[in-house]
Amino acid sequence: MNDLPVLTIITITYNAERFLGRTLTSVQAALDEVKDPRLVEYLVIDGKSGDNTLKIASTFSFISKIISEPDSGLYDAMNKGLALARGKYVWFLNAGDEIFDPNTLKGLLEAFENNADVYYSDAMLVRENGSEVGLRSQFTPHILPLNLKWQDFALGMKVCHQAFIVRKSIAPTYDIENLSADIDWEIECLKKSTEIHFIKTPLCRYLVGGLSIKNHRRSLIDRFKVLHKHFGLIPSIFNHLRIFWRGAIFARTHGKYW
Repeated sequence: MNDLPVLTIITITYNAERFLGRTLTSVQAALDEVKDPRLVEYLVIDGKSGDNTLKIASTFSFISKIISEPDSGLYDAMNKGLALARGKYVWFLNAGDEIFDPNTLKGLLEAFENNADVYYSDAMLVRENGSEVGLRSQFTPHILPLNLKWQDFALGMKVCHQAFIVRKSIAPTYDIENLSADIDWEIECLKKSTEIHFIKTPLCRYLVGGLSIKNHRRSLIDRFKVLHKHFGLIPSIFNHLRIFWRGAIFARTHGKYW
């Protein structure tokens, strides 16, 4: 009998005592609706927090493993999670983010019967107080395609990272030097995929204000490096002009979206 989990959920933390509880509480609620919780492995990869992050994590019995040690940043920690993951699929859900609702995990495990390489959906953007901003596909210029291809990333991050689940066997490591490594990672996953499955309901509640937002200028430069790598120099220059123009128009008609 194969006792390996079907899904590994990986949460990266560092001094995350303000946000981790909401993430773990959402996971617990979703696991309560799953017939066999052993199908899900849960890893917490911590960067040697000095607050109560580990104490909070220790109160949730469903966590399979907690690793706490110094790292070289978010993507270094994510690579550690990938290396440890035993599941067929991997899902990154970071501190502050939540599983969309208690039925999400049950539906996702059923969807895995399609045996696709990538599963993706929309994400509900939320504020720190838990109030909803709106769906990412409606509140930002990133309209979500129903038949996702890697070429759809020509204008940036098409799918929220927390709404993107991939077969571990095709998942590459992250470039720890690039703040837009998540875009590069999703593109690489899609390039290796033969079957990509769209999930109609959102997978997650995404806490607005991530690492790339706090380091906005550098993330823009790093995004250009990623798009240059996959689409070439001239198309990337042209597409960045389109990104800025599209963003300006969207902000004027809908308001600032970050």
